[in-house]
Amino acid sequence: MPTPPDALSVLGDLVSRAKRAGADQADAVLIDGIALSHSQRLGVTEKLERAEDFDLGLRVIIGKRQAIVSSNDRAAKHERDLIPRAIEMAKAVPEDPYCGLADPAELARDFPALDMVDPDEPAPETLVRRAAEAEDAARAVAGVSNSEGAQAGWTRAEMAIVASNGFSGKFTGTGHSIAVAALAGEGANMERDDDWDSAVFAADLKRPEDIGRRAGERAVARLKARKVPTAKVPVVYDPRVSGSLLRHLSGAINGSAIARGTSFLKDKLGQRILPEGVTVIDDPHIKRGHRSVPFDAEGVANRKREVVGDGVLLTWLLDSASARQLKLKTTGHAHRGPSGPPGPGPSNLYLAPGAVTAQELIAEIDSGFYVTELMGMGVNGITGDYSRGATGFWIERGALSYPVHEVTVAGNLKAMFLNLRPASDLEFRTGIDAPTLRIEGMTVAGA
Repeated sequence: MPTPPDALSVLGDLVSRAKRAGADQADAVLIDGIALSHSQRLGVTEKLERAEDFDLGLRVIIGKRQAIVSSNDRAAKHERDLIPRAIEMAKAVPEDPYCGLADPAELARDFPALDMVDPDEPAPETLVRRAAEAEDAARAVAGVSNSEGAQAGWTRAEMAIVASNGFSGKFTGTGHSIAVAALAGEGANMERDDDWDSAVFAADLKRPEDIGRRAGERAVARLKARKVPTAKVPVVYDPRVSGSLLRHLSGAINGSAIARGTSFLKDKLGQRILPEGVTVIDDPHIKRGHRSVPFDAEGVANRKREVVGDGVLLTWLLDSASARQLKLKTTGHAHRGPSGPPGPGPSNLYLAPGAVTAQELIAEIDSGFYVTELMGMGVNGITGDYSRGATGFWIERGALSYPVHEVTVAGNLKAMFLNLRPASDLEFRTGIDAPTLRIEGMTVAGA
């Protein structure tokens, strides 16, 4: 069931009891969710599930010691039982000089309307139909020989937060998704690819048949893939994978990593890290955004801000604890689950589109590599060294020429960031998004 209407009063009572039991500060988080999911393969249903989750977390702070306890039991008595355990734990753990609730002056007072709730829960038959239409369209593509299956899902989650510094608030979000994977070819010469889409509202989803058709066409396009010799060439990242570079940037400017000194960008605040004219924005208030929230997980007011402006790094992503450690102010980027303390992270983070089309970026390349899929996690967050397995298409004389597999793309993120160029095709698909990106002088290690 969704979070009950009295969720804030339940949490408020829990926080008040914790204070009376000896906590100097306390906050409580409740996450209540529903998920409906369907999967099928070759037209046969493999799963149709409905799950309901309830998670409650209580954090108590005594001096400079904090402890967190959580429960998925809805019983009111069990909620009260959390308090003595949390108090006992807080008295025993080591001190954390940076723990504590957010400054009351930084709390959100007005919550923007973000249009994050699709009021209609889909019937199971609707999910079955979406998955079936996607898989049927994929299998109908000439050259597709098999299917890895299709999935459709729906979620609704509510999060409520109450803290002893005076904050009380909750918000709700929904999500719809469709995904399908197709196989092309036969025997040892088979290739796989996929497509998917997700949206807050069902009305914003791409058509299932379009998703399936693209998955099938992508799989067929990968047939007869070749190996290529090692070369240093421009590499173009398809939008399906370009957001991964933004995720590496997000990790490198995370306040916790900066405070620990474990980021390759730790000394770059106020300096150029991207080319002139390139901007990265974090905006938690995009209506119907995939990661939109009216306030952060500490109740702090959040807002749209330039993370990188005209290529210059302007801010870290901070919660209260990392901000205290760095002697700065929180940027309203706290995230939190019921069983752990807050930590910083992005909301809707995106690299602004450039002025040229993806085709124009490719047309200038005599010989290069167009990446459509990345494998492995060969990225060193401390040095920025980057090496990942990849598949895609070789570029010859300004056009995609033939499919390529079994290669590695390598470089260093500091140099890669300074040598990237964005296309104009930004699309918001995941909440961390970038357009097609061209990066000069990368090593493509092949045969």
